[in-house]
Amino acid sequence: MRATYGRRLIGFAAGVVAVVACLAVWIVQPIFGQRPRDVTERVEPAVLQRQVEYLTASLGQRQFFRPATLERTARYIENAFAEAGGRVAAQAFEVEGQRYRNIEVSFGPEHGRPVIVGAHYDVEENTLGADDNASGVVGLLELARALGRNPPRVPVRLVAFTLEEPPYFGTDAMGSRRYVAELRGRGLEPRLVLVLEMIGYFDAREGSQAYPLPGLGWLYPVRGDYIALVGNLTSVSLVRRVKGVMRSATTLPVQSINAPTWIPGIDFSDHASFWAAGMPALMVTDTAFYRNPHYHRSSDLPNTLDYPRMAQVVEAVLAVVRQFDNDGTS
Repeated sequence: MRATYGRRLIGFAAGVVAVVACLAVWIVQPIFGQRPRDVTERVEPAVLQRQVEYLTASLGQRQFFRPATLERTARYIENAFAEAGGRVAAQAFEVEGQRYRNIEVSFGPEHGRPVIVGAHYDVEENTLGADDNASGVVGLLELARALGRNPPRVPVRLVAFTLEEPPYFGTDAMGSRRYVAELRGRGLEPRLVLVLEMIGYFDAREGSQAYPLPGLGWLYPVRGDYIALVGNLTSVSLVRRVKGVMRSATTLPVQSINAPTWIPGIDFSDHASFWAAGMPALMVTDTAFYRNPHYHRSSDLPNTLDYPRMAQVVEAVLAVVRQFDNDGTS
């Protein structure tokens, strides 16, 4: 009797371990044995730094209650997109009597399901927002230059969103929500949406990386020296595919997570607007406040960013765009 009970207990424990292991694999999406290949489209760290410095020092505090500053920022992005050689368009809308604009540039064919890469250009009150989110915007500008030099064969759209930050976050006033509504109005379904949300802060010190749930610390690194790819519960295969391409394009570690939106931070950016519409979207991030002590503070300044690693992130995102381009024409 005792032997039977013992075998059952061992079997139950083994089952629990197997379920936990499967759940961990499903969340983390590990990829083994893949080595980065040579990257032919390079991004210069010094160029990224100059652009971040311009956005923060010259354009300044890009908050919702400074619509004139936001408009100057929109014009700067608009001009940079035009110089890259793409088709530039603006989506203007009003919120509480003020006018705001999303700025879009398109490359490749005008018709068909697009690959979309987006980033918000507004900032939280009392910060210049070097990482949050000048880093993401500068990533868009470099992607535009690369796509202008070598245009894709499928539609690619780069979008600078406004009004991501409070008090409009999570409301229909968000620039990304307005953009999604326009996509749906035209019956457009993206192939993929990548949202660049803080991609410039890295910290290789032990214990520099935190997580929203205690158990996640057993699955992920304790050092904030990686870039993260965030998906929801329905994007497991998409995360694995994009992660594989990013890992093949950079020596920078790439981590990923598929998780429910009740975990704090999982839906804390413009990708959530696409999720709400059932569109395939992922966030590319340095994990924001789980790593960066300058998040939403006046100390979020250009000299806190790691531009060589940030350049690797942009190169990896460009590799994803190119892969979807190749797949879309096969």
